[in-house]
Amino acid sequence: MEKRDFDAIVVGSGPNGLAAAITMQQAGLSVLLVEAKDVIGGGLRSKELTLPGFVHDVCSAIHPMAAASPFFKTLPLQQHGLEFIYPEVAAAHPFDDGTAAILTKSLEETASLLGTDKQAYLRLMEPVVKSWPCIDKSVLGPPLSIPSHPIDMALFGLKAMPSALMVAKRFSTKEAKGLWAGMAAHSIQPLSNLATSAIGVVLMAAGHLGGWPIPKGGSQSIANALASYFLSLGGKIETNYYVKSLQQLPSAHAVLFDVTPKQLLQIAGHKFSSLYKWQLKKYRYGMGVFKVDWALDDAIPFTAEAARKAGTVHIGNTLEEIAAGEHTASIGATPQKPFVLLAQQSIFDPSRAPEGKHTAWAYCHVPNGSKVDMTSIIENQIERFAPGFKDRILAKHSFSPAKMEDYNPNYIGGDINGGIIDIGQLFTRPVISLSPYRTSAKGLYICSSSTPPGGGVHGMCGYFAAKRALKDVFNLKAKPLI
Repeated sequence: MEKRDFDAIVVGSGPNGLAAAITMQQAGLSVLLVEAKDVIGGGLRSKELTLPGFVHDVCSAIHPMAAASPFFKTLPLQQHGLEFIYPEVAAAHPFDDGTAAILTKSLEETASLLGTDKQAYLRLMEPVVKSWPCIDKSVLGPPLSIPSHPIDMALFGLKAMPSALMVAKRFSTKEAKGLWAGMAAHSIQPLSNLATSAIGVVLMAAGHLGGWPIPKGGSQSIANALASYFLSLGGKIETNYYVKSLQQLPSAHAVLFDVTPKQLLQIAGHKFSSLYKWQLKKYRYGMGVFKVDWALDDAIPFTAEAARKAGTVHIGNTLEEIAAGEHTASIGATPQKPFVLLAQQSIFDPSRAPEGKHTAWAYCHVPNGSKVDMTSIIENQIERFAPGFKDRILAKHSFSPAKMEDYNPNYIGGDINGGIIDIGQLFTRPVISLSPYRTSAKGLYICSSSTPPGGGVHGMCGYFAAKRALKDVFNLKAKPLI
């Protein structure tokens, strides 16, 4: 093989870029990882956005998929400084009457607290929880590959492929329906869409199997641990390296891009076939997010006691209200009562704020590229379930969809999932192909959340892209998953 500056280069240091770089380096190659910003991490960054001493997660905050990731489980990340904190209540879903439904690690406890829907919940989740160790690599892998446990995967698919509204018909109580709606709304699309049940089932299963952990010190800790391990293997990282064309890169046998189709076309479009370029140009992005961080004088005073004990709080009241808000945003309008995802990390991790003070993190879904300031609307939703919340605000910082994209070019129009994961793109991320990570140009690969399995901090997109590149270019095998 002809000598190059590096065997492989990875562009972008989000969780998938880091995973790809690690996988290539583990195979004994020389790997360069380049990052546009001055700090690595992509969606795994933490900063003092409001006041000194208040550490906020810029994008991702709570990490059920990091704990569930088959790839991360193979890495010695604890030895590189990563410590997870597990709230007793993974997620709470408060209602207007002051009560709340909750997700805990115990499947039985979660089901029992749903009253008459206990058995319906167990029928939905118990088979998934039991089969998850056999199907996790298939669920979080290329969709057109042959599963090692086809019957279990087929049974999972029967629950994952319907719309969230269809699955909600299994339940009769507002508690079960609301809890389910909050989970499914992580899909960032109307709950009437096919396959919106997939993310709800996976998140609930992750909660029962491993919990919804908080990285001590901030989400940056995950990126730092991944980078530390990569460097320990002999890898190289360069920051402040914004790649806009292939000519900026040193020579390499393979280049893997942790970017979405829009940037990939800008960087390397001239290398691609007309068919591949046509497919990338047709790639669709989904709703954006509007995010707010707060420095607080005290913890959020939720009326429901369970919500005060939860790492994550889903604010949206009933199934009907959440479904209406998500539909409104999907058609380009502004929801006045949006579904709000809120994290309160400082309750469990005192390092996030000065003694006696707290942080809060929240976002809602909005039309892609929306210019509407949702700060007060989000605060009104929180105040609705936690009277007195606004009185505890010391400072705040808002991220509009445009600011989110400016912070991370992968967040096109505020889309944090790398493109909508609806039925039209579930099996075609980013193009129709048996090998979604391989581009039409020799040696060029895409490893971002625009490839299977999509968004989330799990590194699986990066792992599978690197596995493909290792086989194609170097005739090597990736380290197997547990």
